[in-house]
Amino acid sequence: MPTAIAVTSADLVLPPTDHQTPTAALLPSPDAQPLDAAVADMQVMVEQHGYVIALYPASLPAPHERRLHTVRSVLESDRIALLKLDLPPLGVAVLVRQLRQLSICDFSPGVVASAARLLSHYIYAGAVLNTVTRLDRVPVSLKSHAKSWVPGSQFGVLATPAPQLIRIGTGEQLAGPEFGTQLMLARGQLTSDWVTESLAPAWRVQGVVESALPADSPKWWGTAKMMEFAAFLPDISVLYQLVASVRREVCSWCGIDLIGDRCGFCSAPLVPPEFSQGTA
Repeated sequence: MPTAIAVTSADLVLPPTDHQTPTAALLPSPDAQPLDAAVADMQVMVEQHGYVIALYPASLPAPHERRLHTVRSVLESDRIALLKLDLPPLGVAVLVRQLRQLSICDFSPGVVASAARLLSHYIYAGAVLNTVTRLDRVPVSLKSHAKSWVPGSQFGVLATPAPQLIRIGTGEQLAGPEFGTQLMLARGQLTSDWVTESLAPAWRVQGVVESALPADSPKWWGTAKMMEFAAFLPDISVLYQLVASVRREVCSWCGIDLIGDRCGFCSAPLVPPEFSQGTA
């Protein structure tokens, strides 16, 4: 069985790109499921899949996040990874699907978990907004705030990998990826052709695919009059080569394989060789 991928909201589970990509399990909020049931469900997942990688947005309500940590503590399991993602909702959904794709490859659970940090740098997540007055997750200048009061103003905002904000119609363009991507578009309560007619050609995307808007997107972006987008690596072979090209390490704390500088399961940082070997 592949490593189980779990999420905290059903709208973070995008349709699979093929018949082999598995779905993701849902980890309900405390209001929707009692603790004993949550513990039992997680225990079954661990027994069936060996390891569970739970991904959740940094904007997740505190009670829901505490529930995740409580379940892992009750089970006293080192086979449950809790990964907090600092991406907008659609970006989280895209990354979740990428890990679902990688979960059936010949990577160890530790490599799949730590690949989340690597792949998040290759997701260009943003939105088109009619106002930035309530946008608090991306740096916004006072000048942009003032312009947002002008009737008809629209803004292009990039949250990751590097924050950027432009006013649409000025000739400015958001800095895009320098590699081949596909663009996911989720429409909210805003009418605009800018993403398909301006952004997509400028970024030379390989195609635009539409998806439903995640329920938390309006709150994340500070307005319901918006549309969210995310450019990402769509090809599983490219994702595989990218992850496989990174040097494998062994976590000095829990002993699981990883890539990068932090273990996805125990969150321990990678210990440099000179420290792990001790001093003479």
